[in-house]
Amino acid sequence: MILFLSLLLFVPVRIKYQGGGDWYNDPEILPNLMREVKSRVQNIDVKSEEVVLTLDDERIFEYPFLFITGHGNIRLSEEEVNNLRRYLYNGGFLYIDDDYGLDKYIRRELKKVFPHKRLVKVPFSHPIYHMFYDFPDGLPKIHEHYKGPPEGYGIFIDGRLAVFYTYNTNISDGWTDRHKDPPEKMEEAFRMGVNIILYSISY
Repeated sequence: MILFLSLLLFVPVRIKYQGGGDWYNDPEILPNLMREVKSRVQNIDVKSEEVVLTLDDERIFEYPFLFITGHGNIRLSEEEVNNLRRYLYNGGFLYIDDDYGLDKYIRRELKKVFPHKRLVKVPFSHPIYHMFYDFPDGLPKIHEHYKGPPEGYGIFIDGRLAVFYTYNTNISDGWTDRHKDPPEKMEEAFRMGVNIILYSISY
């Protein structure tokens, strides 16, 4: 595996969506993660400020990484569905983190994007768990929202993980200190976040 990171300016994009869910939840999480990426990975140039776009905006094609989080409902228009599908088939990457209450709605909307595909569990052997830090047992669990283990789901396009959806872990909450998580939990969250970012620009 070769990482094409030199001379790359990585800019994260948070997706603004309709439906009532709080897409803007914890606005500091992506900037915090970007600062950690910059300090840990030597050969990647990172912009700490996030860009906020909607999925019907053609500018999403300028960025390799889109991020969705929040609580509650999300609803995509037909134009957003079609644009997201085109973005993902053209090599883009979407990361979704359920911040509690998003699950049934995001599954419904992803079905619109990919009527003939389904979310499948990403095996622990997948590179996203081993890009920079090693997670041999899969995702860390940062917050206890539901009983049971954390789960990582994906949608694959021609063998490439194009959509990564984390459920019952809430990794992105570990990218801020507002929840008063123990330092070791925040470290797990940042490490997994670094892996996700590196995967998004490497495949």
